[in-house]
Amino acid sequence: MWQSGHLGRWACSDRLSWINKVCAMKIVAIISQKGGAGKTTLAVHLATAAAAAKHSAAVIDLDPQGTATSWGDRRRADAPEVVSGQAVRLPALIKAASQNGADFLMLDTAPNADQTASLACRAADVVLIPCRPSTFDLEAIETTLLLAKAASKPAYVVLNAVPSRSFIGKEASDGLTARGALVAPHQLTHRAAFTHGVIDGRTAQEFEPTGKAADEIITLYKWLCGIVGMPTRGQPRRAA
Repeated sequence: MWQSGHLGRWACSDRLSWINKVCAMKIVAIISQKGGAGKTTLAVHLATAAAAAKHSAAVIDLDPQGTATSWGDRRRADAPEVVSGQAVRLPALIKAASQNGADFLMLDTAPNADQTASLACRAADVVLIPCRPSTFDLEAIETTLLLAKAASKPAYVVLNAVPSRSFIGKEASDGLTARGALVAPHQLTHRAAFTHGVIDGRTAQEFEPTGKAADEIITLYKWLCGIVGMPTRGQPRRAA
């Protein structure tokens, strides 16, 4: 496991080209220009799913509000690692994660931070855009899609907090597809487990392992593994 205390030991690079050419770990940027879309929820749940599957997973919290970092502070389990950082140090943070053995990295970004989002897009293998199925939220993703396009990175909208027993999710997905956006085939439903699970540093799949929210995260995680070309299960680490 890589520790945040080690980060200062690595030389900082201002170039992201090293990441794309050398870094073997898979990097997923979670980006949305609208607050409350569910970026941190998505980041910590997917990272925890990866850790549970024996991957060395980590989250870099680039949001000044530090929501993911606070969740990590409350968490009792060692994985995934959560590190708070600034956008200008992103290359150094990613290099530190790679050199400390991480193979799955989530970048949790702030809303309305174009520079941070742009850097995260350039560093990532794929961009996930969480979006609630409301008119205002759907209209707000256009800037995020343009940022991913400018970075020449694939971007998928992940519909989040979709009302259960409703056609709203399908209507939103169809509307986004008609506009040319890529939409993840798996949605996250509005469920209490997503809210209650994070209170003490857990996730929905830990709070209610056999619940529907856990199933949704696992399904989305397996789909994401296919998108980035990563096996759904990692190799357990041998003791030194």
